[in-house]
Amino acid sequence: MQWITREHVKVDRVACPWLIKKFVDPQAEFIFVPADKVMGEAERLGATPYDVKGVELGHHGKACSFEAILSKYRLTDDPALVLLGKIVNGADTDNTLWHQPEGPGLEAIAEGFRHLGYPDDHAINTAEWIVYDALYAYCQAMVRQGKPDGDYMPAPKP
Repeated sequence: MQWITREHVKVDRVACPWLIKKFVDPQAEFIFVPADKVMGEAERLGATPYDVKGVELGHHGKACSFEAILSKYRLTDDPALVLLGKIVNGADTDNTLWHQPEGPGLEAIAEGFRHLGYPDDHAINTAEWIVYDALYAYCQAMVRQGKPDGDYMPAPKP
């Protein structure tokens, strides 16, 4: 199946393909186009649009596209994926929904990947998916330890 979104990926447009490929559609093919071309190309190709305005697998209220995919494909039974969704949300939005402390760190990492000179969005996704593998492992460990909201402790203020 083909999935389509906006070009120049950062957080949600890297996290969503990772989630789709690992848990929804192992044969997924991803297409990245200018924002104003997504819907036309989706229709022409029969591709599923995500992380664009007005689509089912996009932002709704303060929830991000990753969370829309978790919900649509009934992946919310995995508490580690739910925690990962909160972290992605915290990195991709103003972080006022979950106030997830790991979010800003993920946002900084995602921004760093954009500055490493990868030739296109596919290359960024390929390189960055290891970050989501690691975050998912972190989330699984937190859940096993009875900490489904994570374990990050901010440094005490002086």
